[in-house]
Parts: sequence; structure tokens; C-alpha cells
Amino acid sequence: MAKKTVRKNKPNPLWGGHYASGPAGIMAEINCSVDIDRRLYAHDIKASKAHAAMLAAKNIISKKDGQDIQRGLDKILQEIEGGKFKFSRALEDVHMNIESRLKDVIGDAAGRLHTARSRNDQVATDLRLWLRDAINGIDAALKNLQKALLDQAGKHSGTLMPGFTHLQPAQPITFGHHLLAYVEMIGRDRGRFQDAKKRVNEMPLGAAALAGTSFPIDRNMTSKALGFDRPMANSIDAVSARDFALEFLAAATIAGMHLSRFAEEVVIWASPAFGFIKLSDAFTTGSSIMPQKRNPDAAELVRAKTGRLLGAFTTLLVVMKGLPLAYGKDMQEDKEQVFDATDTLHLMVAATAGMVRDMKADTGAMEKALATGFITATDLADWLVRAANVPFRDAHHITGKIVRIAESRKCGLDKLNLQDMKKIDARITKDVFSVLRPENAVKSRTSLGGTAPALVKEAVKAAKKKFL
Repeated sequence: MAKKTVRKNKPNPLWGGHYASGPAGIMAEINCSVDIDRRLYAHDIKASKAHAAMLAAKNIISKKDGQDIQRGLDKILQEIEGGKFKFSRALEDVHMNIESRLKDVIGDAAGRLHTARSRNDQVATDLRLWLRDAINGIDAALKNLQKALLDQAGKHSGTLMPGFTHLQPAQPITFGHHLLAYVEMIGRDRGRFQDAKKRVNEMPLGAAALAGTSFPIDRNMTSKALGFDRPMANSIDAVSARDFALEFLAAATIAGMHLSRFAEEVVIWASPAFGFIKLSDAFTTGSSIMPQKRNPDAAELVRAKTGRLLGAFTTLLVVMKGLPLAYGKDMQEDKEQVFDATDTLHLMVAATAGMVRDMKADTGAMEKALATGFITATDLADWLVRAANVPFRDAHHITGKIVRIAESRKCGLDKLNLQDMKKIDARITKDVFSVLRPENAVKSRTSLGGTAPALVKEAVKAAKKKFL
């Protein structure tokens, strides 16, 4: 029987001193992360340059080695950004790829860069740097969406439409007021990201593997050079914490939920049954079989992609929930979730801003919808309280009886005969008809945060000052 040839895999050159052979093929496959974490290249190089500068300043490495490392890292950055760098899956991750190339460029001095650090604090630092920039980018995108909403709200500060609860006609409002609700939601989303950024912006570098280092490093120097607020106080926490990523993903999920709610309303408003808005060819698609269709697919996809954000948050939460301190390779899964959620949220925000700018309000359809659902019933009850000194609970009961008459006669409250209303309550006078018109009802909502057109105009101005 022929003897089987056993191929010996070569050990990884950066950690292979303890290993006589390399990993099995499937081990190499599951262990490799460079296809994902290569996005950290600029931040890895930035952190390495700051670390090398600190090592040289503290005489932990020579000035010449420090200068060579800086020069080599600059060259590698140019190679990557110029598309000339060859990432190798055999080198596991972005960190080893850069370090290996650095040795090719400057020789043995490259081996001094990893003094007083570990991949544990290195990757945690890189991800925080990347996430800090990602939060800035998301904030700019959300601000742009707010601007689009504010532009539409300003145009429609006096455009009347039904307001809904339980998706049933409730009270008349203005379209501008409705859009301003999303401006406020997105403002809170921006606040959540900025609040999360405070906890992102603490530096793990210098924690090394988990216990710190015996070299006389200056973590404050490195932290300042990288724009962090401070070094992290505990070396174990520095390498094992991923709550900063979870907080980001939670904020992204909440923002996605807000976008999904708006998208759902776009789908409803654009349907012929409502017809409140129209979207152009730019943000709709046709049907492969039904030539008349205009589908709000951009909105539907925004609605769907919220699931990916929640999935990313749930995935990382489950990864982290049972891990003992300090670092575990499980944490390698953090970057795929953070990167995908960031890309997904950017796409959702951009598509939503595009739809907002594209949509045209059909004021006629909105006005027509005001005639359904006895939408000024609350105004009738309020009138009874004000004009006839009726306790609100009694006024509610009286109004309900009047609505029942209108239902039986299939007409609006403003079309009822005064005598019919007086049969329910003799205190009702002809003045009641002034509050039964939707435009008057809307104008009367002058409490702080209300829908009165004058307030909406002021709210648009205030929001622009606050958010833009």
C-alpha cells in the first residue's frame, strides 16, 4: 500500500517560534480576519506611528529605529492607498500584514515596533479610532437628513393632514409638524452617538496583553497624540471591553428603528388608498408583470435593513455575554458587526434623505382625508369645557353621542344640524361650528410643541439653529 504524503504547514513567522508546524487548513480559514479587518489599515498605521514615537521619546527604542519605523509606515500607507499592497491571508490580520511588510521595507528595526504592546491592545485601539471616525461620519449623514426634513417641514408648516393614533384618524395636524417629529428623533439619535463617542474615546494602547508592561512607556503621550481623551485606567478592562462597540450598535439600532418607522409611513402615504405623497422614478421601482405599479422599494428596503442593525447588536452581545476576562478570540467577531452596521446605517440614512427631498405632498388628498373619522371630535369636547363649563369627562360622553348621530347619517360633525346637537345637550350653540373646521382646530393648538402653523414655523427655525 502506497504511503500517504503528509504536507507540513509552515508556522506563522510572527508567532511560530513555539510551533513546529502551521495550522490545519480549516484552522487557518476560521482564524483569518484580514478580509474584514483590513479596513483598519489607516488607523493601525496611525496608532503604530504614535506608539513608535513614544517608544523613541522614552529611549525604549533608538531614535534611528523610530525614524525608520515612521518612514516605513508612511510608505506602507501609500502602498495600500495606491492599491499596490498585497494583503496575505496567511498572515491572519491587518496588523501582521503591516508588520510583515514593515520588515521588508526597513529590516530588523521593524521588530522593535511591537515592544510594549500586544495585538490585544493594538486591535482595541484601532477599532476605537475607526469607530470614532465612523461616528463623525454618521453624525454628518444624520444632520443632512434633518436638513432635508426641515426643508420639507418649512414648506408645509400650514399643510393640513390627519394625525393618527392606532392608524385611525385622530386629530388634524400639519404635515410640517409631523415631519418635525422625526427631526427630534434624529436629534436624539445624534445625541446617543455623541454620548457613545465619549466612551469610545478612551485609549487601550499600553495595556499590552492584559497586565500592562514593564517598559517605562508614557501612555498619556500616546493618548494625546491619537486624540483620545485619556488612557483607559485598567489594563484588563482595556483589552477585554467591547461595551463601546455594543453601545454604538445599540445607538445604530435605535436610529434604524426611527428610519424604519418613517419608511413605513412613506409606504402607507404613497399607497393609492392614502395618496398623501408621490415619489418619482428616482425612488420607486416598477413591476416585472404589472405595468401600472410604482413600488416604494427604497422605503421598504430601509424598513428591512433595520433587522441587520439589530442582528449586529444581538450577535456581538451574545458573543460577549459569557466571556471571562481578559481577551478571547471570540472578540474577533466584533469588527464584522460594527463595519456592517455602519455601512448599512449610512445606506439607510442616505436613501431616506433622498426620499424626503424627492417626495411631493398631495395636499388635495390630505385635505380630503380630513373629512373622514370625525377628526374634530376632540375640539367639540374641548369647546364644551371652555364655553359651557362642562367637566371634560362629561364633555367626552356628550361628544360621543353626537359622533354616533353623525355616523348614522354618514356625515361630518360640521354637517350636523344644530338642533340635533342641542337634543344631546342644550348648552351647545352655533358657535360650536367654528371649532369643527379642521383649519381652526389646527390653529387652536398653540400649546408648546403644538401643531399650530405659527408654532411650526417657529419650530423649524429653532430646529435649524439647534441641529444645523
